[in-house]
Amino acid sequence: MTSSPRALLAALLLLLPTAPAVLVAASAAPAGAAPASVAGRAWDAPPEDYAAYDPQRRCRREALPGTVELARWFARQGGRLGGLVRGCRVGGTSEHKDGRAFDWHVDARVRADRRLVADVLDRLTAPDRAGNEDALARRMGVMYVIWDDRLWSAWDGFEPEPYLSGSCRRVTRCSPTLRHRDHVHVSLSRAGARGLTSWYAR
Repeated sequence: MTSSPRALLAALLLLLPTAPAVLVAASAAPAGAAPASVAGRAWDAPPEDYAAYDPQRRCRREALPGTVELARWFARQGGRLGGLVRGCRVGGTSEHKDGRAFDWHVDARVRADRRLVADVLDRLTAPDRAGNEDALARRMGVMYVIWDDRLWSAWDGFEPEPYLSGSCRRVTRCSPTLRHRDHVHVSLSRAGARGLTSWYAR
C-alpha cells in the first residue's frame, strides 16, 4: 500500500454519507443507558488486537449479523439508526457495500447529541479492568469511526485525528453530511461484522 489508510479513506469515502442505504429499525433508550450485559462486563480473555484497515472488496445485499447487532446497540443509546447496506453501483468503495458499516444519526449542533456521542466514544475507548486500552471498541471489532471532522481509527489506537472528505477542498466548503456533523459513521473489521469477536459472545 503506497498511501496511508487515512489518505485512502478520504478518497474512498467521497460519496459515503450521501448515497441511499437500507435502514434497520431500532428502538431508542435514554441517553447513556448501557445494557447490563455490557456495563461492567468482565471477559476471561484480553480484547482482540486493533483492526487493520481492510476496505470493501465485494458487494452484499444484506448487512452482516455483527453489523446489525452493533448498529442496534448504538441506536439504543440514543439518536437514530441510519443506513447500513448500499447498492454496489452507488459511489465508490465503501464498507456499507459489503455489510460492514452503519450510520448513527445525531447532530453536532445539538449539545445533548454531542454529549451522547462523547459518552459512547469514551466507553468504547476506555481501558478495561485489566488496563487494556480501547477495550470495548476492540471487542466490538470497530475499524474506524468518523464524526464531526474527526477520525478515530483502530490502526492509530483510536486517537482522534482531523478528517476532511476527499471531495472537499476545505472544511468551510464541506456540507454537514460530508463533515459527518449530522451522523456518526462506523466501519467494522470482517470478524466484527460477522459477530465473531468477543463482544458478540457476551
